[in-house]
Amino acid sequence: MAEEETYTKDGTTDFRNNPAIKKATGTWKACPYILGNECCERLAYYGINTNLVNYLKYQMHQSNVAAVSNVTNWSGTCYVTPLLGAFLADAYLGRYWTIATFSIIYVFGMTLLTLTASVHGLKPACDGKNICHPTGLQTGFFFLGLYLIALGTGGIKPCVSSFGADQFDDSDEAEKKNKSSFFNWFYFSINIGALVAATVLVWIQTNVGWGWGFGIPAVAMALAVVSFFSGTRLYRNQRPGGSPLARICQVIVASFRKFRVKVPQNKSLLYETADEESVVKGSRKLDHTKQLSFFDKAAVEMQSDRKGSIDAWRLCTVTQVEELKSIIRLLPIWATGIIFSAVYSQMGTLFVLQGNTMDLRMGKSFEIPSASLSLFDTISVIFWVPVYDRVIVPFARKFTGHKNGFTQLQRMAIGLVISIFAMLIAGTLELIRLRIVKEHNYYELKHIPMSIFWQVPQYFIIGCAEVFTFIGQLEFFYEQAPDAMRSLCSALSLTTAALGNYFSTLLVNIVTDVSTKHGGPGWIPDNLNYGRLHYFFWLLAVLSVLNLGAYLLVAKWYTYKKAI
Repeated sequence: MAEEETYTKDGTTDFRNNPAIKKATGTWKACPYILGNECCERLAYYGINTNLVNYLKYQMHQSNVAAVSNVTNWSGTCYVTPLLGAFLADAYLGRYWTIATFSIIYVFGMTLLTLTASVHGLKPACDGKNICHPTGLQTGFFFLGLYLIALGTGGIKPCVSSFGADQFDDSDEAEKKNKSSFFNWFYFSINIGALVAATVLVWIQTNVGWGWGFGIPAVAMALAVVSFFSGTRLYRNQRPGGSPLARICQVIVASFRKFRVKVPQNKSLLYETADEESVVKGSRKLDHTKQLSFFDKAAVEMQSDRKGSIDAWRLCTVTQVEELKSIIRLLPIWATGIIFSAVYSQMGTLFVLQGNTMDLRMGKSFEIPSASLSLFDTISVIFWVPVYDRVIVPFARKFTGHKNGFTQLQRMAIGLVISIFAMLIAGTLELIRLRIVKEHNYYELKHIPMSIFWQVPQYFIIGCAEVFTFIGQLEFFYEQAPDAMRSLCSALSLTTAALGNYFSTLLVNIVTDVSTKHGGPGWIPDNLNYGRLHYFFWLLAVLSVLNLGAYLLVAKWYTYKKAI
């Protein structure tokens, strides 16, 4: 067999750092270990995240606004820390060792959190009325564990999806086609973990105890680590390409140094290495694009550049310039994901508090925890992923001619439209709930006689929107990222979730300050029966419409990258 048919063509290596043998590594045979890791890790994460607002309210004795703010701040941090993990993966450690390192931090954080909910002295003491009074030390240890988890999950998040996609060689058409399916099944595995968290774990936390409720996710995270290491011999690994931030800075500095230099009309005169391989380790060369031509100045070779060795801060290759252009082109698309993430964050905060006010009974004796309603979001995703992959894509392909049915940008746009309806429905439900409260004077009633299952449509519709927007975003940022910046771009896509959570925190606090200015209860009081929560949901719907308009404009402007 010829050497080019024996080894992968994308520069990946095996666990011994030798060129990866095509038939012995990667593809779907390596994916079960990665998907198993992701499923268990997500079970651990959602085992904490799904019911955290209730833990903060009842065990840490926080108000509605404080609990919501703490949840969204923590969730936001979980999606900012991926920038650190991505930088280390792309520049120095590679994705495999980054996942391994941060997994250990993750397990340590989960263990500490479990101890704060189960060990006497670390666990908040509660009085006869079941009102808890945590000390400053107990609060400190709790938040230390919580933010160690944020660091651990952040280091892993940008690497796992990219690492899974690395198992498919872009230069092989059959493998490249399977990569698109991988992103669908990757998201499917996330939601299997989330389903168990929203049902079994939330029930255990509510009815058995928080020690067990946090302990089981800790065990799940340990299983995630075992699953990941089990596939070591089968993995294909991309070599780290050096600091992507340094390369970006080099292009910017070189461009401004040559501010007065004119870019030649013939773009073939721009500087590029003569070798087949790119100067950037682990990356293919990128074709020149016309947009953002100012940065082409960095690749204009001057007489002074030919003296001695090349100074990377004065002269950059076309590939380096195109790396920077790729990142800049992604930013407007990235920004339009923030509002969608703010909508998505409501499932772990205000949807749960809204559910707390409704009838939780299922049958005569069984009560369903309000946080468990997020299982309908998960069921929606589990339903829509195979439907999208096996039904919608083949159907759409007949009309669009596109191999994936829709382009990634079209797929994300559909999800943004669907998310608007989720907020409209949530607001309408709250308006109906408040009307019942007013008609029957239920203001002081803890659970009004209105079934919590009326919340199902808003969860289900957000799940449908996820399948289009979040999965499309995962694939889009991976595909449009330069080869040696894929972890960084995956992290960039995740920061929309961070900013969406922070934006939700900001919006909740602004709305609270404004709506309580004249002494009223405000939109989101501790007793929601006196509130106007529907105004908040409708505000998010209006912002989502404006965001959709902005997205359509920037998507029309976007130019896809081209690899040579």
